[in-house]
Amino acid sequence: MSPTPKISEAEWEIMKIIWVHHPLTAEQVTRLLPVSVEWSEQTVRTFVARLHKKKAIGYEKSGRSYLYYPLVSEHECVRAESRSFLQRVFGGATQLMVTSFLEDVELSKQEIEQLEQLLREKKSHGAGGCSGKQE
Repeated sequence: MSPTPKISEAEWEIMKIIWVHHPLTAEQVTRLLPVSVEWSEQTVRTFVARLHKKKAIGYEKSGRSYLYYPLVSEHECVRAESRSFLQRVFGGATQLMVTSFLEDVELSKQEIEQLEQLLREKKSHGAGGCSGKQE
């Protein structure tokens, strides 16, 4: 399996649309961008070309248009980005990252219960499978 492509912050905007609405043209991607993202269709085409070169998206020709679709899942990209962030910012120290986030955010009672449940499940499954180790 080939490595998950490194996607820039701007390219994430394009991918979020393609993951949900594929297949679609660059023009359709442009129309689906959030109002706060004021990119021209040419800018979108540049990002689409980069994503294609990185093998994050593929295309099929339909008449005079190209219809783009994802070659990597959102889940794969989120996991790769999370691992990269953990390594870059926290030196791979999972506990330090989790502690930092928990100290800085307000959590609802429901969110705390969900986290507790996740930790109980991790504990009962041991360190195998989803690694608690530092990568």
